[in-house]
Amino acid sequence: MSLREDKKRQTRQQLSDTATRMFLERGFDGVRVAEVARACGVSEKTVFNYFPTKEALLLDRLEDTTAALRDGLASPETTPVEAALRLLDAELDGFAGDPEGYRRFGELLEAAPSLRAYRNDMMDRFVTVAAEALAARDGRAAADPEPQITAAALLGLWRVQYQSLRRHPGDPSTVRDEVRRAAAVLRDGLA
Repeated sequence: MSLREDKKRQTRQQLSDTATRMFLERGFDGVRVAEVARACGVSEKTVFNYFPTKEALLLDRLEDTTAALRDGLASPETTPVEAALRLLDAELDGFAGDPEGYRRFGELLEAAPSLRAYRNDMMDRFVTVAAEALAARDGRAAADPEPQITAAALLGLWRVQYQSLRRHPGDPSTVRDEVRRAAAVLRDGLA
């Protein structure tokens, strides 16, 4: 990574971290993008150069999920369910160290309709990315019903993990177990 790329990465991380801290302290609607910019010593335009929306400041890690999905589902050596479980395990490991922070983050997310809408839009985008990756590995069109339903079902595992984390924030083993139970339904079929 070049020095310039590293500086951009650091600025992006500082903006996201600062915004998240401010949102957790004052609520999502209680913080303006201009305030985040001022706290980081940059202009509001700079913030929007890194993040297209205020919601993206908080949910920036969802962008990483897009790339991880594309890469993880592309490999024919791993079943789609196993690839999804690997991605979910990595995310869960990231949350396990701060259950209280995750609880507060979930409350913030649920309290702001625009954040819920953004999350739902991202889930739709994930389904599209997953369907494209699955179709490419099977030689199908992404619009075919098989990659579409497979992608939608796999992304349902993220919802299971999110809901389980909300119910069991300090118990990653229970969360992992619940996600695996849901994955077994996908693996074994709905019959």
